[in-house]
Amino acid sequence: MSESYTLYNEKVMDHFMNPRNMGDIKEADAIGEVGAAACGDIMKISLKIDETTNRVIDARFKTFGCGSAIAASSMATELIKGRTIEELEKNFSNDNIVEALGGLPPVKIHCSVLAHEALNAALEDYKKRKGI
Repeated sequence: MSESYTLYNEKVMDHFMNPRNMGDIKEADAIGEVGAAACGDIMKISLKIDETTNRVIDARFKTFGCGSAIAASSMATELIKGRTIEELEKNFSNDNIVEALGGLPPVKIHCSVLAHEALNAALEDYKKRKGI
């Protein structure tokens, strides 16, 4: 697609056309699933976490939604790998996703918010499973 025909930059289009980390993790340590009634997007993030370091060693996603939702999910999984749970809770937001994508159109920022909410849901799931 030519830039003149799309609201999306090259990085967003790349993560939409070539999503990273798509799918499920077998025996995931955490799963977070959220949906946005307004747009119909549904995101699921699954995590594999090293219990000794509390570090995310793998992250995968499944997203039913628009190109921005897929790109935001893909980028989110790339950004959270290697980070600790504490780091993700204190120093990670949807702004990190938007910035890493090189921006999203204002009407699509909610996709990055949804990806962040899916991550938070997965982190809560992990805490429940581990009794933290």
